[in-house]
Amino acid sequence: MNIADYVLTEHAELEMRRRQIEPEWVATIMAAPEQIVEGFNGRMVFQSRIESGGKTHLVRLVVEQWHSPPVVVTIYRTSKIEKYWRME
Repeated sequence: MNIADYVLTEHAELEMRRRQIEPEWVATIMAAPEQIVEGFNGRMVFQSRIESGGKTHLVRLVVEQWHSPPVVVTIYRTSKIEKYWRME
């Protein structure tokens, strides 16, 4: 999956700033997420593990793929990787 063209909602942009998520991380995850898992209401969650500040976090993008281009509705990072990571 390589999504280079996408839209961030105002909420997603706010959360990126508030949660100190780099725009490059978002672009990398949209282009090549480590995993895509099913979210709620038909949304998909694109997620990848990111190293930052000597720690590994899971960055999750909630995406509505049915839009053209796809819309990222929210973004967050968590240290609880095991909670969200799906073993294939």
